[in-house]
Order: sequence, then structure tokens, then C-alpha cells
Amino acid sequence: MKTHPLNLSLALAGGITLASMIAVNSQLASYSSPLLASWIAHGIGAVTSLIVLIAVSALAGRKMPVLPKTGTPFWAYLGGIPGAATVVLAAITVNSPLGLSGSLALIMAGQVLFGLSCDALGLFGLTKRSLTLKDGVTLLLMTAGCLLTLFGRG
Repeated sequence: MKTHPLNLSLALAGGITLASMIAVNSQLASYSSPLLASWIAHGIGAVTSLIVLIAVSALAGRKMPVLPKTGTPFWAYLGGIPGAATVVLAAITVNSPLGLSGSLALIMAGQVLFGLSCDALGLFGLTKRSLTLKDGVTLLLMTAGCLLTLFGRG
């Protein structure tokens, strides 16, 4: 399977964006609470998304859809729930002895484990993908990296 370089760049940018979001929201949580930080982050995110939607519509010269198509599964509307939980949980762990790098290592491990499970089982409408030996090696190396990040600090 060949992946387009743009997709690789976008995925990397998503990781950088997630890490910066976690760092900034955790700082806000240290001045307030993880729940308030999540609420503020998602409120500002909603406004930002609306502005981007309007701008893209204007640039494209056509109206962007404001509601999903008929027949959208109900669970597809629930993506904000794990997003809010991510902000809260990350704010708690980043402001603990784990710090940003330890939290991100474990968050990444959780994402990869869940992603492989979703691929293998075809969850959330994803195409089923058989797990391979490479996936196992990836998990092993990722686990080693997490352990080094968590326990390799002199």
C-alpha cells in the first residue's frame, strides 16, 4: 500500500497539533480545572471550526453542508465525547509526574492499540484489515519507546 506524501504530512501535522493542544490545555487546567479547560477548548474549537467552514465555503464559491447526510449513524455524532475526555485526561496526566512526553507516549500507545483493534474488527465503518507481523513488531517497538520515555530519565 503506497501512501501519498501529502497524507503523511497531514498525519504528522495532526500529531503536532494534538501535542500542542494537550500542552496548552494542560497549562489552562493548571490555572483552573481539567473540566473547565476542556469546556473552553471545545468552545473555542467550535467557533474556530465554524469560521473555517464559512471561509472554505466562500473560497470554494459554494455552500458547504451544514448537516450530515440522511442515514448518518447516530454514533458518528458522538466524536466530541472522546475529544472532551482526551482533554480532561491529558490535562490531569500532563500536570502529573508523567509530564508532556510521558503522557504523549502513553496516549500514542493507546491510539495505536485502539487503531489496530478498529482496523482488525472493522469498527466504526472502517474497512477490515488483517493484522500482520509488522503490526506486532510496531507494537513491540512502540512499547519499548514508551518504556524508555517513562523510565529512561536517569
